Amino acid sequence: MRIFLSLLAFTTSFLITAQDYTRVAKEFLIQNNEIYNLDYQDLNNIKISSSSFSKSLNAQTVYITQYYQGVAIDNSSSMFLIRDNEVIKASLSFENNLSNRINSTNYVIDTITAIHLAADLNGLSYENNTTAIGTDIDGFAQFSNSSLSLKPITVKPTYINVENALRLAWQVYIETIDNLHMYLIYIDGETGEIIKKRDLVLSCNFNGDHNHHYNEAANFTQSVRKSQTAATFMDNSQYNVYALPLESPNHGNESVITSPADPVASPFGWHDTDAATGPDFTITRGNNVFAQDDFDGDGSTIGASPDGSIALNFNFPQQLDVPARDNINGSTVNLFYMNNMMHDIWYHYGFDEASGNFQSNNYSNGGLDNDFVVADAQDGSGFNNATFGTPADGGNPRMNMFLWNAPTTGGVDLLTLNNSNLAGSYDGEPAAFGSSLPNPSTPLIADLALVIDDNSGGVSTDTSDACDVITNGNSLSGKIVVMRRGNCQFGTKVLAAENQGAIAVIVVNNAPTNPIAMAPGNDGDLVTIPSIMISQADGNLLITALQNGTIINASLNNTGLFRKDGSLDNGIVAHEYGHGISTRLTGGPANPSCLSNIEQMGEGWSDWFSLIITIEPGDQGTDIRGIGTYATNQSTTGPGIRNFPYSTDLNINPVTYGDTNNANFSAPHGLGSIWASMLWDLSWRFISDYGYDPDLFNGTGGNNIAMQLIMDGMKIQPCNPGFVDGRDAILQADMLSNGGINHDRIWEVFAARGLGFSASQGNSDSRFDQIEAFDTPAPLSNTSESIKRFNISPNPTNGIISIASNTEIGDGLLTIYDFNGRKVLSKKSTFNTVESVDLTSLEAGIYLIAITGTNTNYVAKIIVN
Repeated sequence: MRIFLSLLAFTTSFLITAQDYTRVAKEFLIQNNEIYNLDYQDLNNIKISSSSFSKSLNAQTVYITQYYQGVAIDNSSSMFLIRDNEVIKASLSFENNLSNRINSTNYVIDTITAIHLAADLNGLSYENNTTAIGTDIDGFAQFSNSSLSLKPITVKPTYINVENALRLAWQVYIETIDNLHMYLIYIDGETGEIIKKRDLVLSCNFNGDHNHHYNEAANFTQSVRKSQTAATFMDNSQYNVYALPLESPNHGNESVITSPADPVASPFGWHDTDAATGPDFTITRGNNVFAQDDFDGDGSTIGASPDGSIALNFNFPQQLDVPARDNINGSTVNLFYMNNMMHDIWYHYGFDEASGNFQSNNYSNGGLDNDFVVADAQDGSGFNNATFGTPADGGNPRMNMFLWNAPTTGGVDLLTLNNSNLAGSYDGEPAAFGSSLPNPSTPLIADLALVIDDNSGGVSTDTSDACDVITNGNSLSGKIVVMRRGNCQFGTKVLAAENQGAIAVIVVNNAPTNPIAMAPGNDGDLVTIPSIMISQADGNLLITALQNGTIINASLNNTGLFRKDGSLDNGIVAHEYGHGISTRLTGGPANPSCLSNIEQMGEGWSDWFSLIITIEPGDQGTDIRGIGTYATNQSTTGPGIRNFPYSTDLNINPVTYGDTNNANFSAPHGLGSIWASMLWDLSWRFISDYGYDPDLFNGTGGNNIAMQLIMDGMKIQPCNPGFVDGRDAILQADMLSNGGINHDRIWEVFAARGLGFSASQGNSDSRFDQIEAFDTPAPLSNTSESIKRFNISPNPTNGIISIASNTEIGDGLLTIYDFNGRKVLSKKSTFNTVESVDLTSLEAGIYLIAITGTNTNYVAKIIVN
């Protein structure tokens, strides 16, 4: 059972004192038992999983998990917002009537058996040598099996809801050895069957997701953050990047930025981990992120990172007219920059250490350390994709960025067979070592030769992988040599062929996956010839023809068409990082599976993260904003990779809540795009009413206000939310922070997209039971577009403002409040002419101006310099 209840207590200040938040929460639930219907057993064993103080909400955000006889109830994480020892808001995911719904209290399956069953049922190969190694920070058993996971495997007892019964299970957490999956696998504690599997790595393979074919202002103040007083952090670091607000290389040129680390979010700079002056790393690694290449697609290996030396000079040129791997330094630096920018920006909106952000050292600010992002550039395990995996607080998230095929300009074929029945062009992937392929005007042309080795070293039983001594060296001189992938290092086998006179090498993949950019291994630096990998299917045909004696002539060149690099698409990087934010904030940082329901909006928040930080001067809400236009080789006004581009213009983006029932909108990406459309409309409504501030860290514009409310909404919504939950959380965040000043405008925006007052999300774990509605709660008075609006200028002002209105409002009253809600000026007027108001007596700062009268209740922000 999940109940979303808000109890509001309007206070303006709150001092955190030592208190028993569990007791406060339990007393609140008992006092409201007629609403929650929780008995003694349901509340007998509840424990805090995490808590943090929210400056914007002026309250402690406490996440509490429900237990039965010491065993956690899966996804029962519930949020209690506590101020002055009172619960002012609760978002519950507790189960009721526990004692009658628990199926068992005794395990039949032991922990190691559960691990092996989890691996078997998911097709994971492993050696049967799993051993216990101790417990994690929460006391749960951990195990080691290097053939299954390079990190400890954690097994937790849990109860999971299956058809309204709570079944005893083992939750097995496995990070696969290729680092492509972070599995939460639930094994029935009695039968050993798999109940559910969740992958905490979210894949944003976009190919299938788009269509190619108020209360009185006198009582409350708007929540805006004051500028930080920390001194600017200066380490003279330099980064040649596509600096925000640029979305990608298509949106502007590279530039060199100096000392960009925010002094509040990254007080010791981006290359620190020990909280002492001076960098701890001179490569693209530091407290918030470790950025490296991953050419071989093997996340278990450590790739190379650009080195800026002790001067931290990462001024590597961005090269867009060369093969992507030749720009790996520029790519990795941009990836490092964007991860750090996402960390620093959103720190100011509440994604801090205690809320579960990603840092190696939390500088004693709460939360768990050692969970910086591991970000891989040019991941070789695939194309046209990006992924982000978010374990619980204290576990390293992983970002994998890939190359993209730029589909509108043709392929990236590197190999051409000039004769035989296999004649034609073939796709391939250049190696990450050796020389580059020649230009199309001067291709490398030669006959092919299949390598043969003697298996003398016992490295492989395949005689065509060059992993052992080559026996047909005389046949390889002057040829393009073909070999299978095998089990030895790429650099070693290519060097062996080069030593026999080969002028180039074609490696045939040994798996039915995309070719990868082969890593150099120990001998790659000695290789001077080019090499590529081709697919298993193409390569098997080629090898068969050569074994049958067919003489094949081939050409190798770079074709001049280069894959786009996702690490240079700031929008995609922001999108991926956004998954980590929404995962850690929803349900609290200790519960990474609270966005595992069908109607969850994670993809929507991630698109919005991408959009909101890349607004450029002169942009309008009605503009066309596509996601991933650079990576997919579209223009900056292209439609992007969603069903519709983002725009506040309903003629461009007509989606409404009812479209969540449309199978043409995939889950989760298509559904997420509908949520992002609403958030984008909301952001521009705030910008329209309060202005735009380009300062993403400490700004006070409408964009900053929207950013804060949406972040707070994630914190206070329930585990596994639906659209209605998300809408209500934003409304409640505004009520708690601002006294509901934006109540009407928020309702108007959501209602316009069908998420109105009467809308229903049904079961948030159901795909097709949503009901849209376009109504609003009555009455709306203070922000409706039909209500009289005013032009206040200049704003910001040095003292004198003019208020223009084209119709008189009768007996009107102008009132101005300071940031703490104190009335500082009051003046009567009919506003039938331009009204002049003298504010020279006011100190510099942010104020609210309220104009009330017949059918008028207008509120706006004004800045006095």
